[in-house]
Amino acid sequence: MKNSIVKIVSVVVISITATSSFAQKLVSQKTSISFFSHTAVEDIKSNNFKSVSRLDTSSGDLVFSVPMQSFEFEKELMQKHFNSSDFLDTKKEPKAKLVGKITNLSQINFKKDGTYNAEVSGELTVKGATKTINENAILIVKGTTVTLKSKFDIVLSDYGIAFKKGKPSTNIAKSIETTVEAEF
Repeated sequence: MKNSIVKIVSVVVISITATSSFAQKLVSQKTSISFFSHTAVEDIKSNNFKSVSRLDTSSGDLVFSVPMQSFEFEKELMQKHFNSSDFLDTKKEPKAKLVGKITNLSQINFKKDGTYNAEVSGELTVKGATKTINENAILIVKGTTVTLKSKFDIVLSDYGIAFKKGKPSTNIAKSIETTVEAEF
């Protein structure tokens, strides 16, 4: 009888632990960031598959860390310009970072499969400049996997990236479409 009670208590404790430990702090090594610039002169696309992110499902805290030298371009010269001191100066500022929070966390159930709209507010730092952002994201919960997707624009001049003359002023859009996808 005593052994049965111990077994029942053990099962209850394990069940509670397993249920409450639905990984509150999720880490994604499968985080991709891409951007797209369109002008009448040319389109520029770039992808970064070496970014990492963290999501705390209990607090809604989000952190994205983006190694800037890991963006890949179709043309080698574009990558060289992107990393140069005239553009993003990635030797001096090797990472971009978003530290944010899901502000409508009560509307998202991480324990139930579904697609949820998330409102994200935070501080985005690019090239040493930090700006407040408020963007929308989609969270897809399927079993123990959470996928975050978002698409928003970044105005380059907000981060000290502006070209008044020369080829970059006509070849690079003033606002860059940014796509984020992370699988936790």
